[in-house]
Amino acid sequence: MRVTRLLRRGVAPPRLLALAAGILVALGQAPLNAWPLALIGLVMAVLSWSKALTAGEAAWRGWTVGFGAFLLSLTWLVNPFLVDPARDAWMIPFALFFMCGGLALFWALAFHLAKRLTLGLPGLVAFWGLAELARGHVFTGFPWAMPGYIWLDQAPAQLASLIGPYALTTVTFAWAALVARAVLNRSFFTAGAALILMISAYGYGWARLSEPLPQDRPQSVRVVQPNAPQREKWDPELVWTFYERALSLSPPDGADLVIWPETSVSVPLWAAAPYLTEIANDVAPARAIVGLNRVEGYQGYNAAVLVDRDGQPQEIYDKHHLVPFGEYMPMPALLERIGLRAFTAQEGYGYSAGPGPRLIDTGGTGRALPLICYEAIFPRDLRTHERPDWLLQMTNDAWFGTFSGPQQALAQARFRAIETGLPMIRAANTGISAVIDAYGDIRVAIPLGTSGAVTAALPGALPKTLYMRYGETALLGLLTLLMVSGLTVSKPGTRLRERDRRTRKTD
Repeated sequence: MRVTRLLRRGVAPPRLLALAAGILVALGQAPLNAWPLALIGLVMAVLSWSKALTAGEAAWRGWTVGFGAFLLSLTWLVNPFLVDPARDAWMIPFALFFMCGGLALFWALAFHLAKRLTLGLPGLVAFWGLAELARGHVFTGFPWAMPGYIWLDQAPAQLASLIGPYALTTVTFAWAALVARAVLNRSFFTAGAALILMISAYGYGWARLSEPLPQDRPQSVRVVQPNAPQREKWDPELVWTFYERALSLSPPDGADLVIWPETSVSVPLWAAAPYLTEIANDVAPARAIVGLNRVEGYQGYNAAVLVDRDGQPQEIYDKHHLVPFGEYMPMPALLERIGLRAFTAQEGYGYSAGPGPRLIDTGGTGRALPLICYEAIFPRDLRTHERPDWLLQMTNDAWFGTFSGPQQALAQARFRAIETGLPMIRAANTGISAVIDAYGDIRVAIPLGTSGAVTAALPGALPKTLYMRYGETALLGLLTLLMVSGLTVSKPGTRLRERDRRTRKTD
């Protein structure tokens, strides 16, 4: 009977439609890449906001859209808890709900403020875009599954080189808002504006892609993928099997630099001398970059080490952007009491953060900006005072499972190449390792879940992009324009009518 009353009052269907909208938005992310469905989901989300009578109801609908989008996009979050299911599986429902529900709060706040301040659809787009920017920064940030990523392998993705991924996401929201307004008002003019915006996005992308890439560098790299499943990676009886496998894949085949993934050498740096010497001998006359742990005093670091031809550490980079609850634990003593410790640190409290981004001079192959795993999801971590010649991601995506997690991690790496105009070399423990050019296209890859190695020329770099020069300036300008537009269209009479609607809804 209660369900019947809810249906009659029109409460249940809007919430269900909001959830469906979020699920459709998620379908645009890798590996499905169903971007037309994602666009439909975004239009449905805007329509859901438009039909909300109160700011509170708008917030609930925004949260529901976000929860559906993040829940489906981040299903890979269950995989770290399944490495040792007897110990950790009980935490899966809590981790999924609190992570996805927490991220959805950013969208809820955006929907609430746009309705509360009666700024119309321009205000919704502005607050929604601002919410995505905040999601990438608050509490160190987690900008995974940005709606702008649905454009991967489509021409509009190239807009990221001009305005960045946050502004691309906001432009995508703006297109959805135009379509929603055209539907609500049956306006051919607004539909035409949406069409012009889409044509412009494709036009810029096609124009950029029509320009030939610079010639490849004369040097080449060899990427090694040992394929050590996370459940077995630190097993004392198997760890040297994976080391020997990586070693057997390392003869350079004409490459100038051989790259191993994150933590591919199981011993810490202070004990790694004989192994680094062995690696140096096997890759000669090339050099090698390997991932391992480094201990200094009472602090541990997740490090990338460039090994010279004598097996000595020549350059060291310590990961600085760590994964909360994965590589370090806030309030460790308190969390230990309920059995929570950092996954990647085995039974410890995790790593310490390095001093920040820095370039590694690899010799003949130029200067690389190393990004260890999680760091490649943050556009801001690629802005350095000196421009690198190429990007290097060393990662262990075995934590992410075998479906959406590794695919989405690769998609974000490809966006970093587009944004910077730099090639990306990606060495992943279980895959997907790849050589990516400055347009974000994959030159060659090693499939997920296989062991192997590939030697490829280092792609050339494009000139420094406008996004790398000016950062989020375009986004801030767009948000300002939208806010001003929202204030312009929000007339006093509109605010009074909205207030009356909220009063009637309350009564």
